[in-house]
Amino acid sequence: MKKYRILVLSIMTIAIIIIFTSNPMSNLNKGTGLIGNIIKQNEQSNDEKEAKDNKVNDNSTKEKNKADQKEILICIDPGHQEKGDRRPEQVAPGSGQTKARVSSGATGVSTKKPEYILNLEASMVLKHILEGKGYNIVMTRESHNVNISNAERAQLANDKNAKMVIRIHADSISNPSKTGASILIPAKDGKYTTSIYEESSKCANLVQEKMKNDGININGIFERNDLTGFNWSKVPVILIEMGFLSNHSEDQMMSNPEYQRKLMQSVADGVEEYFLTN
Repeated sequence: MKKYRILVLSIMTIAIIIIFTSNPMSNLNKGTGLIGNIIKQNEQSNDEKEAKDNKVNDNSTKEKNKADQKEILICIDPGHQEKGDRRPEQVAPGSGQTKARVSSGATGVSTKKPEYILNLEASMVLKHILEGKGYNIVMTRESHNVNISNAERAQLANDKNAKMVIRIHADSISNPSKTGASILIPAKDGKYTTSIYEESSKCANLVQEKMKNDGININGIFERNDLTGFNWSKVPVILIEMGFLSNHSEDQMMSNPEYQRKLMQSVADGVEEYFLTN
């Protein structure tokens, strides 16, 4: 800036000398035009430099965020398991209310595929995509012959110090015409989930936005205070209901590898956006 001022003052001095030693009016116009051009060129140069600096800073921030991703652990929980366990467990720490430890889930009305199989298929696709983005992944299960309760799944993520839990499920109801994915999150006013509500909600909204942009039929985001896996979690958590196994076409679609990839890509992109912006 100091050099710029000296340059302008020097040009103005030369212009004044020209004015008083030659044709006053002609050289006044020339001198004024010369000063204006120099000022304009320097302003453009400063603007270009500022834009370049901003671009460099933006790129540096993105690179730093990508580097930070390698330090982020995400827990993926493929819902259910081959054999259910009807023994009771507390729905929350210290709660007198109990529910079954875990069930085997629903079954596709058309494919006859059990939900626990579908959930693991989709979860492995999600794992692959997120690992490709640079995240560390821990799975609550990678096989069907396990017995891990809903509370134990939440505690696994707690113990591993995960930064986000993604639970993968599929819906089923008595209405065969009902379709669409849903995202469940801990309740804002839940007795056990107030500390993880805000971050869970942020992530869910970004995932929903990506899903909508990718043409996924989604019913919305719903708060729940009755899910054991939410109530025991100390980690922000979202639960993806991929669609309805009780609908013939959606049941078949969820087993299609291309649709699984499309759906899980949307989930992964939303989760990535959450970590890049928080």
